[in-house]
Amino acid sequence: MKVKISFAQIKKYLGSPIEEFPKYSTQLMNLANQNSQATRPKMVGQLSELIKEFKGNKLREWEEWYLKRYPNAIELATNKVREMINQLQSSIKQINEPLIKKWLKDLIIVKTFVGLKFQEAILKKGAELSKKDYRLASANEESKGIDGFIGSIPVSIKPDTYKTKKNLSEIIEAKIIFYKKLKDGIEVDYSEII
Repeated sequence: MKVKISFAQIKKYLGSPIEEFPKYSTQLMNLANQNSQATRPKMVGQLSELIKEFKGNKLREWEEWYLKRYPNAIELATNKVREMINQLQSSIKQINEPLIKKWLKDLIIVKTFVGLKFQEAILKKGAELSKKDYRLASANEESKGIDGFIGSIPVSIKPDTYKTKKNLSEIIEAKIIFYKKLKDGIEVDYSEII
């Protein structure tokens, strides 16, 4: 039998106060925290390790134990999140209908195109690095798992997660260029061709 225990129930079972927050405020604070990196281990300690080190059982004991080790952490993190909230408030004031429309066009048109058509950019960069020409694969070549050529080398372009797929029956007779999506672009591994 599977039973779901909500965070509210867990807090209740552990004797933790159930805090109420204004609607959307926690989402904004989470965003500000992520952007400011206020609760990174260098600021507040490696909490997953600290909680293992803690020998007590009560919330109050944990609070005292933690604050002895990191007496300024909550204040410092509060300041960083507050500064980011101020920046978010300033940005929110600048959001109007034309900006929303511009953002949506960038998301729907530009980022979709770039996100789904970046194979050619990977080929171009590989050709540039190896000082060779490139070309996209023909339909017949694509059916064999080839995405393009750098010089005369057939290449297949795969996400780095492809490496973890063990039961693939696919046989690709090409060098594989792996890429990993990052927040601000992609990281490409050209080691098989360069």
